[in-house]
Amino acid sequence: MLTEIKLGLCNPPEPIYLYVNQGEVDGESYVWYKFNISQDKKTPVTQRALTGYLSELRLTTKEFKGKDNLKLDIVVSADELYVVRTGIETNFAKSFLLATSLIQDFSKPLIIVATAGDENTVFCNLYDAATKTKIYREWSRDLDWATIIRDIQSVLGGNFSTISSIPKLSVVPQAVHPQDLRIKNIRTLLDYPLDLVREWLQFQDVDRPSLLHITKINELVKTMCLAWAADKCEYPNHAESLYQKQVVDAVVSGADELTAINGWMQQVQAAKVGAV
Repeated sequence: MLTEIKLGLCNPPEPIYLYVNQGEVDGESYVWYKFNISQDKKTPVTQRALTGYLSELRLTTKEFKGKDNLKLDIVVSADELYVVRTGIETNFAKSFLLATSLIQDFSKPLIIVATAGDENTVFCNLYDAATKTKIYREWSRDLDWATIIRDIQSVLGGNFSTISSIPKLSVVPQAVHPQDLRIKNIRTLLDYPLDLVREWLQFQDVDRPSLLHITKINELVKTMCLAWAADKCEYPNHAESLYQKQVVDAVVSGADELTAINGWMQQVQAAKVGAV
């Protein structure tokens, strides 16, 4: 990719490092940041996405509190040279590696998105920059991360001199987030198609309910419930009115949501039978 060389004063041709972490500085939240070593200062990066060409994947050992920490450096060529640095054991690194392992042609630009999870967790979503299509690979317990990194480096044309330094990364089964479990249980009760849930989440630019605000999760629950009732009630407004009273208001009063939805379903079906 040839670019016009601009003459005159400029900054040294050094990469811009983006460090992945979730936090807040001066009231400004971030999921990655720049760090000025001389000033010992973090500068939040408000943009959550970086578009460019993945040019290199390398492993770097950094000392922290007297211990060596293995970092994954994701080198991206864009308007500047960027290095996204994250711990090799982080969710960001693993979700990035999973998606990237599906790519066989790195001559096309990618969009790397940092997405906040619970507490300090940050995940990576990867997109084809041209089509805006999300690149996604299912999580598995039986993953050989060293092989995944080696394969990506092979496609990129990089060297594997540091591959032996990769430890056997732990793959700890992730506890199911309460909101993910909530949607799963309600979807199962309603027999609502999983593909439709995934499609709905994709429109929200997430891949799991727990990444959404609670108001959006409530909206998803209502969407599933009213879709279930669509062909079971002659008057849709009646089903929605019942939903507000039998589910929303009941849950606010302390009722179990699944029990409330089950009772609402029976009410809707009874209303249909009564109308026949």
